[in-house]
Amino acid sequence: MNWGIRRRGRARTGACCAVVVLTVLAGCSGDDGDDATTPDTAVGTTVAPEPIQVLVTNDDGVDADGIDVVVEGLRSLEGVEVTVVAPATNQSGTGGQTTDGPLTVTDATTRSGYPATAVEGFPADSVVWAIDQGGVDIEPDLVISGLNAGQNMGPAVDLSGTVGAARAAARRGIPAIAASQGLGDPPDFAAGWAQVETWFEQHRAAIADGTLSASTVANLNIPTCATGTVRGQVQAIVSTSLDGYADPPDCSSTAPDPGVDIPAFGVGFAPLSELSPTPPS
Repeated sequence: MNWGIRRRGRARTGACCAVVVLTVLAGCSGDDGDDATTPDTAVGTTVAPEPIQVLVTNDDGVDADGIDVVVEGLRSLEGVEVTVVAPATNQSGTGGQTTDGPLTVTDATTRSGYPATAVEGFPADSVVWAIDQGGVDIEPDLVISGLNAGQNMGPAVDLSGTVGAARAAARRGIPAIAASQGLGDPPDFAAGWAQVETWFEQHRAAIADGTLSASTVANLNIPTCATGTVRGQVQAIVSTSLDGYADPPDCSSTAPDPGVDIPAFGVGFAPLSELSPTPPS
């Protein structure tokens, strides 16, 4: 099923029905039509926009710090509802692997106590259970995978469970972003959420009206800065080698944006790359 085609259809149908019911009730409010001066209370009636439904997952496990920061950040935004489905345990480095057959799930909570579902399986299994196996009763408008503890760039993107879960969503027609916080002691998840929030607000309108494309997966990596601060998001192509991957980022650098994810990350930018929903064979 391609959820991208009907992502917000149910919500819009409900809103239209509400307007029709209000109109009918207002039209029948008079006594045999004698009270011609009774105002039509349905005129000008507006229906509040349906909230954006965000499905949050990760590869570090449902009780990890990074996913907790994302969930709490999303909960602070108006017009957003959050559903959490994530691996029961750390599944880093498992790419887009999935488990055959029905999946085992248990009730869980995030580190801050938000209700979640823990899936015994890989990160992509969380999306399979939620969508293919009917695990959730929402039609997600967006999947956010992360925040991962550690960057996922260059050739490493195809090994990333964070990316694997986002790709699984995109293949089902659901826009998705994989977000990873660079290594640090500890990783600066607050800086990571600030960049995820920036991306979300830039795309909020398209997410809300169902026009954000699922033809690619957004892959956002945010450095943990020992000095300086994140220099902002930049569009970047994916590096073809791992050179410089583990080097500490220099967020005080004044070097220009190199346009490639690992070098951009190295001089303090948060590179944003567009990935294919299906890894290259």
